[in-house]
Amino acid sequence: MVYTRPLNPGRGGNDAAIVCPDVDINVTAPAVVLAAFKNSGQICVASKRIYVHQSIYKAFLAEMVAFTKGLKVGNPLVADVDIGPIQNSMQYAKVQSFFADCKENGYQIPTDRTLDESTDRKGYFIIPTIIDNPPNRSKLVTEEQFGPIIPVQPWSEESEVIARTNDTNMGLGACIWSRDIEMAERIAVQLEVGSVYINSPLRPDWRVYFSGHKESGVGGERGLQGLLSYCKAQAVHIYK
Repeated sequence: MVYTRPLNPGRGGNDAAIVCPDVDINVTAPAVVLAAFKNSGQICVASKRIYVHQSIYKAFLAEMVAFTKGLKVGNPLVADVDIGPIQNSMQYAKVQSFFADCKENGYQIPTDRTLDESTDRKGYFIIPTIIDNPPNRSKLVTEEQFGPIIPVQPWSEESEVIARTNDTNMGLGACIWSRDIEMAERIAVQLEVGSVYINSPLRPDWRVYFSGHKESGVGGERGLQGLLSYCKAQAVHIYK
């Protein structure tokens, strides 16, 4: 006998991180970098677009660049290595296409550097890279990279950064970094995403439903609602 089973496909996401003007730059910038580059950016909920308030943009970008340049790339089984390789040749080629597009268009690459000579070259290694303020419609901003290259852009008005965050066909998640929780919540409820994390990288909790909006998957998992998606409902009608 054949039974149908619920379908819960994987989720893509071009997730944004919104950095507000009141953050502690020295604390928040490294956290934003790690939220983007952990596992070489190969996480569906990694931050892939970084929006920093214009009043702190230069200082925040400088701190991000300094921290990123300190990340060591190499064999992830070695204790002092921070960033491992891209998982396969197809994804490596895709990530390289973002680099080619950025260089072809002359975008600013403040983290530009080469692999350390001690790096084990038997792998698809890519140096974590930040692109300084590419155009809104650039390939790097509009497409999911799923690799260690991210755009950083300034913003000025809440309505503007909300609109730019929502200007994508994906809607998996977003991060908001601010000391003003009321403001962060005000922004959060206007974002067209399944999960919003305030003052934290995206890290799904098994107790909370995890799903995406738009093209970021169908259905969801985790939490009570997620458990119910694996259940078959039955209604029994009794008439007297």
